[in-house]
Amino acid sequence: MSMFNLWFYFVLYSISAANISANLSTIHVLTGINFKSWKEDVMIVLGCMDLDLALKKDQPAALTEESFTEDKRNFELWKKFNRMSVMIMKRSIPEIMRDSLLKRENAKDFLAALEKLYLKNENGEMICTSGKLISMRYSGKGNIREYIM
Repeated sequence: MSMFNLWFYFVLYSISAANISANLSTIHVLTGINFKSWKEDVMIVLGCMDLDLALKKDQPAALTEESFTEDKRNFELWKKFNRMSVMIMKRSIPEIMRDSLLKRENAKDFLAALEKLYLKNENGEMICTSGKLISMRYSGKGNIREYIM
């Protein structure tokens, strides 16, 4: 292999690593109030990195000795994309949830469990906030704008 080829592969690897880092840094840590924007960020990043196959398609059937080469390749590809998707999602959620609450290995199931948990919390917070807004009364003291905020 020539020196140029080595340099070329090094540059490609460096660019690829920089792109991965830049993509991952756009995903903010999941909190109780930002699930929808977090999910959108995750979907965009996984799509840009071509890792969203595991979210689009169900897990292929288990391999057998009679499986064709293409089936084996598709299964391994899905498995890799699924693993990477779960790792990226786990990276951006609170540490306490990574190990204890969400021990799912399937990216679709992982995302569905998070969605169920956070949307339920979001609905509860919305009801609580609506109740507070409905029961608010301005006493006439101070700035009304500050009171509302």
